[in-house]
Amino acid sequence: MNDYPFNDETEPTNTPEYSVTEISLALKRTVEDQFGYVRIRGEISGCKIAASGHVYLNLKDEKSVIDGVMWKGVAGRLSFRPEDGLEVICTGKLTTYPGRSKYQVVIDRMEVAGAGALMALLEKRKKELAAEGLFDVERKLKIPYLPKVIGVVTSPTGSVIRDILHRLSDRFARHVLVWPVLVQGEGAAKQIANAIDGFNNIDKDGPIPRPDVLIIARGGGSLEDLWCFNEEEVVRAVARSTIPLISAVGHETDTTLIDYVSDFRSPTPTAAAERAVPVRDDLLYTIKDLDMRHDRALWRYFNDLGQKIEGLGRGLPKPSELLSLSCQRFDELSDRLPRALKVGVERQSMKLESIKRMLRPEVIIADVKRSREYLLTSSERMKHAAQNRLKQITSDYQSPARLLENLSYQKVLERGFAVIRDDENKALSEGKNIKKGSHLGIEFRDGVVDVLATGTMPATAKKKKPKTKKEKTKDNQQGQLL
Repeated sequence: MNDYPFNDETEPTNTPEYSVTEISLALKRTVEDQFGYVRIRGEISGCKIAASGHVYLNLKDEKSVIDGVMWKGVAGRLSFRPEDGLEVICTGKLTTYPGRSKYQVVIDRMEVAGAGALMALLEKRKKELAAEGLFDVERKLKIPYLPKVIGVVTSPTGSVIRDILHRLSDRFARHVLVWPVLVQGEGAAKQIANAIDGFNNIDKDGPIPRPDVLIIARGGGSLEDLWCFNEEEVVRAVARSTIPLISAVGHETDTTLIDYVSDFRSPTPTAAAERAVPVRDDLLYTIKDLDMRHDRALWRYFNDLGQKIEGLGRGLPKPSELLSLSCQRFDELSDRLPRALKVGVERQSMKLESIKRMLRPEVIIADVKRSREYLLTSSERMKHAAQNRLKQITSDYQSPARLLENLSYQKVLERGFAVIRDDENKALSEGKNIKKGSHLGIEFRDGVVDVLATGTMPATAKKKKPKTKKEKTKDNQQGQLL
């Protein structure tokens, strides 16, 4: 073995030889010694939180990208959650990762510098659409259990459509209509919106079957890659769809605006296919199981019913026992029947003899005689009663007549009084109401005399009041000496 190293051309050289680990560690020390702690401002992209709690992300600006890592203890002290599109200022130690030949910054502190342009636009658009009610749960349609036709809006060349078709064939093969569209870049949003409207415009009775459910699918990507699914025209097309729609854009951590307005949000395209149809074998197994359970339930029902009937039958008496008491009663009544008939005939004979005795002529003559005497007596009593009643009624009518006659004014006229009436035949009770020249009628006991009033009744003289002591003194102005 030679004492000096040689190159490929077997020429000696003084260049030292390093192992991969040695040169990687040397680079690590150089970077750490040269820069130490740094403050970097950039926009978060590709943020991932591992199961261990460590956070891995990229810091980027318009030209460059640098990897970053934040250990679990530092991430737990943050007052906010790192998200894609968030502009931050990170303080940490610049180092290298020999396992990947990459340099990265180990973040010890992170501050919010301001939301990224795309994230700010996304949040603004999300608030506006939510205010219109496009994200309301009441608007969402129910996904059919087993659709006949499934419409898929995706790229025809990607792995997404193959995953969906493969999953559908494994679970429950259905008729699938694919509407090919761009899922990234310029014009993608318009094509996706047109595809959704196109599926909804298919006539139910047309040559092309109308889908029962729609799937909008795309693989994972950055915020910029998935931006077409955040465009307003796509969101509104999903909102006005009358066909139930499943969104399956990106991976489980990716969220777009159509996820909020769709009828069901699936974490992956494969999961969307699983949600669209059930497993055929499971469905057949369920049907068979239900059929077996149905048969067992019927068998148990009829078996229990038979046992109940058998138990009830054991509780009933034997037919012979049921009829024995009746037979005994029948025999007893059969024995009593001849005697009852004989006694009945004897009783009827006795009644007939009694009636015969009552029908003898001397009995009938005596009854007629008693009835005639009773009628004569009753007639006399009724005659006397009618006469007494007639006298009572006559007396009752005569008493008011005599009272009316006694109270009549004609009796007063017979005692020398008269009734004076005016020309209207009204009786007058006062003379002051009689006017001169009035025609009057004076009714006496024997007739009426017409007269003419020539004057009024003279007024009676007023009585003079006795004079008081003062008035007497006034009349005698001279007065008295004593």
